[in-house]
Amino acid sequence: MTAITLTPPIGRRAALAALSAHLLVALIALVGIGGATRVMEAGLACPDWPLCYGSLLPGRQMNLQVFLEWFHRLDAFVVGMGLLVQAALSTWWRRELPRAVPWLSGLALLLVAVQGGLGALTVTLLLPFSVVTAHLVTALLLVALLSACTQVLLEPSTSAKPPQASRFSLDRLWPGLVGVVALLALGQCLLGGLMATQWAAGRCLSSGEGCGWLFAHRLGARPVAAAVLVTAAWGLWRWQAERVLAALAALAVIAQVALGVMSLRLTLAVPAVTVAHQLMAAFLVAVLAAWFSRSLLEPVRLEVSRG
Repeated sequence: MTAITLTPPIGRRAALAALSAHLLVALIALVGIGGATRVMEAGLACPDWPLCYGSLLPGRQMNLQVFLEWFHRLDAFVVGMGLLVQAALSTWWRRELPRAVPWLSGLALLLVAVQGGLGALTVTLLLPFSVVTAHLVTALLLVALLSACTQVLLEPSTSAKPPQASRFSLDRLWPGLVGVVALLALGQCLLGGLMATQWAAGRCLSSGEGCGWLFAHRLGARPVAAAVLVTAAWGLWRWQAERVLAALAALAVIAQVALGVMSLRLTLAVPAVTVAHQLMAAFLVAVLAAWFSRSLLEPVRLEVSRG
């Protein structure tokens, strides 16, 4: 069997990994703040863009709704500047980094620019559901991309290639299976976003309108949750290096389903539960994207190394 030497990320790569991880946390928080802004109907609390009431800090107009919209923009600006720094550093240090990092960082910077433009359109066009949905979709894609980039940076380097699995073994199919599950979960999140931006759940519960979106979201939740749980169970049993991510995925999808059921039983009357449901969706996307990256990049698999 080929000998493999693992070394943890050091120096510039470790610094960039720390930056990427912090930006990922800030981005997930940004999705949660965006959810709170929508639930509290604060999307137009600042009537202009990029300023708020013509100033950087609207002190006189400040209330909960204005604060949510203002802080949402502030967090987005910080994340955007951080991604700009990450893209610049990953390009400058590209010889010391995995080949994928500069490309992932550059794509993340492009997406955050698109995200900023969509954010401006949500205000100037008075919250059209298509733009609001695209805004949320871009945010979740950013979460997935940055999570994958972080995982690539954190992956230990190797001095030799790991043993190759047989052509038709599960070792070759496994990354694709994890990727399919991640795409299914992302699709379910996007369906939930479409439902939320049209206020379909609230309209269905109050007047019986828009129930088709709610039914579709609930119908899709069961097979997607089952797919995540089955894949997580298989990962916990077979792949030692992926057990933490598999466990996190299982816990996240269970929490997500529980929050969804709770929000409906409370008839969306508790904003904290509804916001937590969206926040957990972003966390689940981040975990699955990291898991997919690990399944592609993990240099030593328990079963292969025994072979």
